[in-house]
Amino acid sequence: MAKHSTGPIVIRYSGLFDMDGVYAAMIDWCKNYGFIWQEGTYKHKVPTPKGAEQEFEWNAEREVTDYIKNTIFIKGHLWDATEVDIEANGKKKTLTNGRMEMVITGTLITDWQGVWKGGKFVQWLGKAYEEYILKKDIESIYWDEMYYRLWNFHAVLKKYFDLQAKWHEYKHYLGE
Repeated sequence: MAKHSTGPIVIRYSGLFDMDGVYAAMIDWCKNYGFIWQEGTYKHKVPTPKGAEQEFEWNAEREVTDYIKNTIFIKGHLWDATEVDIEANGKKKTLTNGRMEMVITGTLITDWQGVWKGGKFVQWLGKAYEEYILKKDIESIYWDEMYYRLWNFHAVLKKYFDLQAKWHEYKHYLGE
């Protein structure tokens, strides 16, 4: 099993935001692109006079083929988080005020079912299959798709926080 990871993509935001909306936007994006969402850890530290501190880890997985799988790992950290009640369109809404950092990492995993696990000869066959037969497809098709899908996810989050324009460079790259 080989893993090909992207470098971390970081989003930092400070101010007023809707944490429930961010969470819903991420899950909606995952459902639209066939990813399965899993929540890892969640830590809520005792609030100080400045606010609460929260840490969370989320995972999204998608089986591209029987041999290749994409995973997106999101690690988030909130500082000085306080809840603020506002009234919007005649309805009361609770928003979060604080600082947030999200680190997003994408990974392309080959042989995720362990087909080429076993003896030394079977492992050698799997390595040869990946290096000589699938290498071109992994580099030019599957890696590119995962890479640009990750940047699409990043752009959705930035758009939600209003950190960029409504159109982004990779929007139509995958023909969607």
